Amino acid sequence: MPRPRPGRAHLIALDLKDEAAIIAAIAEAEALTGGIDVLVNNAGYGMLGAIEEVSLEEAQALFDVNVFAPLRVIRAALPAMRARKAGHIINVTSVSGHAPWAGTGIYGASKYAFECIGQTLAQEVGPLGIKVMNVAPGGLRTDFAAGGLALSEAVIPDYDETAHVARRMLTAGAGQEKGDPVRAAAAILKALDAPEPPLHLFLGADALHYAEDQHAFVGQQMADWKDVSLSIAFEEA
Repeated sequence: MPRPRPGRAHLIALDLKDEAAIIAAIAEAEALTGGIDVLVNNAGYGMLGAIEEVSLEEAQALFDVNVFAPLRVIRAALPAMRARKAGHIINVTSVSGHAPWAGTGIYGASKYAFECIGQTLAQEVGPLGIKVMNVAPGGLRTDFAAGGLALSEAVIPDYDETAHVARRMLTAGAGQEKGDPVRAAAAILKALDAPEPPLHLFLGADALHYAEDQHAFVGQQMADWKDVSLSIAFEEA
């Protein structure tokens, strides 16, 4: 049976780097709602640039928003969810957390990290009655490509035909993405209301395409090099 939807919204603005403020905001949300049923981690922004081009400062700033901010929120929400033995945590990651693409490596690394956090969290809190769902969208027609992408300050011409392709494609395609964010939200709600929500939910034909290709590539590499992989064991006497 679908869960009832709240009839009104209450916005709480906070600094996602401030752990104390997050804990206070979660407590306020708990009081306002009578208990957080669904927590959605959707904060994040993109970063374009070759691995060599993105400075450590730029990478650290990205990880603080894309990884550490949602981690702070999850940690703040879990005590009450554990006490109720109920709750859903939805982590909006990206297909970039499954399929690497030259020019998006640092962004993808943040999403790989968040994917791992969500997958591991599911194993840890599942027995406590808490569900976790990692949502990996492809391109959605939001402001992400137009205003949510940071560009590395450094630009090295040697990467023009590799890493810089992503910069040209994403900026040129802003506003033309195939994914409808309203339908994406509806798809998430549909999955959330399933008796057993998925741990992995890919959104969009592009997300499925890139993830399937990458997983098939990894599977083929494992098969091709299986003998070498198994060759490292000690020989039995």
